[in-house]
Amino acid sequence: MIQHAPQEIAVLGAGSWGTAVAMALAQQGHHVRLWARDTRFLQHNQNEKYLPGIPFPKNLKIEANLSQALNYPNILIGVPSHAFMDVISAIPCLPKRGIAWISKGIEPKSFRLFSDILAEKYGNFLPMALISGPSFAKEVANQKPTALVVAGNTLNIRKHWQSLLHSDINRVYTTSDLIGVQICGAVKNVLAIACGISDGLDYGANSRAALITRGLAEMSQLGLAMGAKVETFSGLAGLGDLVLTCTDNQSRNRRFGLYLGQGLSLEDAANEVKQVVEGLHNAAQVINLAKRFHLEMPIVEAVHAVLSHQLNAAEAAKSLLKRPIKRQDI
Repeated sequence: MIQHAPQEIAVLGAGSWGTAVAMALAQQGHHVRLWARDTRFLQHNQNEKYLPGIPFPKNLKIEANLSQALNYPNILIGVPSHAFMDVISAIPCLPKRGIAWISKGIEPKSFRLFSDILAEKYGNFLPMALISGPSFAKEVANQKPTALVVAGNTLNIRKHWQSLLHSDINRVYTTSDLIGVQICGAVKNVLAIACGISDGLDYGANSRAALITRGLAEMSQLGLAMGAKVETFSGLAGLGDLVLTCTDNQSRNRRFGLYLGQGLSLEDAANEVKQVVEGLHNAAQVINLAKRFHLEMPIVEAVHAVLSHQLNAAEAAKSLLKRPIKRQDI
């Protein structure tokens, strides 16, 4: 049920998550334009590549021209993290209502948070918001009940996107912790690969639970060092998204890890997933941030060792098990 008058919204990026959020907004009665570099798979009133068989709402239209999409007052960026800068560079002037995004990750070349990049380009006064939380694209597109969180640097933009998305199906909460929510979104992808590797090696449920718990500690440690709020990590963007992506095979990062644990090469595992595996990029990004703050992140480091061909999956798992006990290991 729409919360206010229909809005015009451009969703930039037609992967599974961008498409699902565009559909959720259109289902609310908003006028949505979904932009993609390649629109050939956005035919027959559906996303044939990522969400086949789920028809678009009537208010969702496909837009092949980025300049036309940017004429819409509400801009939501949904491209993978490595393409975020390309889209930002194409936005010619300060958007009237700020910028929101659903991309999870860190800029891969400068290892900076997207909020820092946007503030540098437009100034700290730019209203900005990130939409995150435990949410699989297929379930959102199929209108399954979902809880989301909007992190924003102003109360107005938080309330604005909460109002756009909130419905009888989607419950939307808000937070001012942009830093924490961004860190959660990047680190949880790497931890999902770790859990997938563990399950691929048939290590069992005990190991998976340990990885989630200790992974949450690593995530929190990095976020707090960067100025995040402690409560973020026990909330939807932290523990909620972490449990979801580490335990269900709808998670592409988890499936990628499963294939690695079962002995597939990095290339073959990625080909089996058939979608962008954000954790492939996030591991190096998170390691770089951890080094800046002189932090140890053993699970993330083990995954990075696999992704950088230093260790195979079994060797990386053994390296974690052989770590010496330290006072802070609780």
